[in-house]
Amino acid sequence: MPRVFLNVSNNLPEIYRETLFASTASFLIGVAISPAFAQSASADANSTALEPIVIQGASSDSKTDRISVTAKNSSGATKISTPLVETPRSISVTTEKEIEQRGAQTVIEAVRYTAGVTTGPNGFDPRFDQIYIRGFNVTTVGDFRDSLRQYYINYGMFRTDPYQLQRVEVIKGPVSVLYGSGSPGGLVNKISKLPTEEPIREVGISYGTEDRLQGMFDFGGPISEGNDDFLYRIVGLARRGDTNFDIADDRYFLAPSFTWKPDEGTTFTLYGLAQSDETDANVGAITTSDNRILELRASDPDYDYQKVKQQQVGYQFEHEFDNGLTFRQNLRYSHLDLRARYLGVSTWSGTVAHRNASSIRDELNVFQVDNQLEAKFDTGALAHTMLFGLDYSDLRSNWGYGFDAVNSAFDFDIANPTYGVSGATPDYNFIVADADMRQVGVYAMDQIEAGNWRFILGGRQTWVNQTRDTTYPSLGMDQSEDVNKSAFTVQAGALYLFDNGVAPFVSYATSFDPVTNRSAANTILPPTKGEQFELGVKYQPPGSDILLSAVAYHIVEKNKPRLSDPLTFAYDSQGEVTGKGIELEARAAIADGLDIIAAYTYNDSEVTGGNNVGNTPAITPTHVASLWANYTFQESNPFNGLSVGAGVRYISETWTDVANTSKNPATFYVDASASYDFGAVDKKYEGLTAAFNIRNIADERETVCEEGFCYLGQGRNMTGTLKYRW
Repeated sequence: MPRVFLNVSNNLPEIYRETLFASTASFLIGVAISPAFAQSASADANSTALEPIVIQGASSDSKTDRISVTAKNSSGATKISTPLVETPRSISVTTEKEIEQRGAQTVIEAVRYTAGVTTGPNGFDPRFDQIYIRGFNVTTVGDFRDSLRQYYINYGMFRTDPYQLQRVEVIKGPVSVLYGSGSPGGLVNKISKLPTEEPIREVGISYGTEDRLQGMFDFGGPISEGNDDFLYRIVGLARRGDTNFDIADDRYFLAPSFTWKPDEGTTFTLYGLAQSDETDANVGAITTSDNRILELRASDPDYDYQKVKQQQVGYQFEHEFDNGLTFRQNLRYSHLDLRARYLGVSTWSGTVAHRNASSIRDELNVFQVDNQLEAKFDTGALAHTMLFGLDYSDLRSNWGYGFDAVNSAFDFDIANPTYGVSGATPDYNFIVADADMRQVGVYAMDQIEAGNWRFILGGRQTWVNQTRDTTYPSLGMDQSEDVNKSAFTVQAGALYLFDNGVAPFVSYATSFDPVTNRSAANTILPPTKGEQFELGVKYQPPGSDILLSAVAYHIVEKNKPRLSDPLTFAYDSQGEVTGKGIELEARAAIADGLDIIAAYTYNDSEVTGGNNVGNTPAITPTHVASLWANYTFQESNPFNGLSVGAGVRYISETWTDVANTSKNPATFYVDASASYDFGAVDKKYEGLTAAFNIRNIADERETVCEEGFCYLGQGRNMTGTLKYRW
């Protein structure tokens, strides 16, 4: 997980995270199997049979996601839109209605009421969306948008605002069979707002903690009335302000998209994103020379900044052929530029912390394409939906890190804490690195229906290549590496769907994640590998907005890298980590106006090989529980138009290190919301709503530590929002 370390070890261990090299010549892979561009479609019986297949982001579920907290379908686990109750995998979906109902300001807040998910395990850190699934960190390796990975290699990460999203899907357990390298914990797939046939017109403004002012808009629908062949959507947001601890929280983005449907069997959606963010680079707490943790930032908010600019442009194409085949291509180019500087504590003299300045720059250019060919056919009593895929990712990056010596101008006296220092930004004098990565994958998946039985069976071969050229200017040393790795991963599952909506299932899946971390002997560590067994049952009464699930899982990850020497950046393999657990989840509209979202996770995580055998990995809670309820008063009630919600979240205590020497305390939070639809007073105000959301009502500000680095918890946070839709 990206975070700021002290002195010269700041962020540097992250640069050795495994990645994928690519050359632009392989763009031909992306279009080599694209005869769809030259074919014409036909609205015959085959097209009708394929109607459930949808493009992610332009999904027919978009309307459902706006009006219900219970999603019905997902393509995240199979890349084929499939009813959740019929998918033999554990998947949780946060819909647009739930995002708005709880007033989620970040992706972390959007998924924090999901079973199996732990958010912000290192305290409050708005630089990155810290998410763990089933005890495994997916922050950097499980970040997906519209089923394409948002890559991380050095330090910077692509960020996504929840206002851009139609839904957030959490796929639990290994999914390497479809997406290539990744975590055994799973992934988070964020589905963008894209054009719909239904007109959308919305403007809004919000204000909250701390002096946080935000304006946003969302417009879309047919370009001309009565013509659904050309659709558009444009989503935008502008925000200035701070969060707790004087951490900046500025963001501006514009996300336009356009859909063209030349015939009933063809859809082409072009989209883009331009976004600018500013937060702080070191949000860690001060740890004194006698190991006391203070509610004081180690850096200075006036000196500190992290500025990120990101752009994305891509398209989603789908064509149904006359012979029952469907071809889809999902392509995207992404660019990220990051500049950051911060202060860190170096030494102490009594109550005075002597600090030095550090600087970071990071630039990423990523090209990705995923080609899919789908076929539907029968073999006797078996109905098949076969998916064949070829995907390719190319990443090129340049990264630099520098620091200056301790400067008395940056001294900080904890007996008389004052902020407001200024100074120069250090040159990138310690490390400069160019890294290129490429991943090529070939996969196949078969979804089979046999009466009430549902089966999935898939396999994938992945090839990964990475080169890195590193210069250490202050040491007069250069280092180069060229690493090639490959793996075959699988996924299998079976489910039986009873007529009453009960669906027991079992699944097995494996994962693969190449690493380039070096050992003390200067050798490349072996790739991490994971496997999961899963047994569960889902229940969705036919025709209802109720989805219940109970799942037991067993995950093993091998060859997990662990930093052994921060001065030489040497790693060793922690060995093997095993996670066993149970998840219970409910998302339901159980009565008119009443929505319930409940989740409980029991996770027994243990180091089962290598160092610290028998111990629990750091910041991994055993128990996580949450409950959210929201009630909207109906027309017959005198409070018609009012909607109120409340939620509780509990996270049990965690170890501060893998040696299990001390613990972070358990935490308990209470959240609440209220909104009012002024159309209930008078029809002329229809579409005008006001909302108020408060998170962490009790203002709990716990301190969380991991391997000697400590962070502050986010305190009470409030926002008021006014929106108008027409």
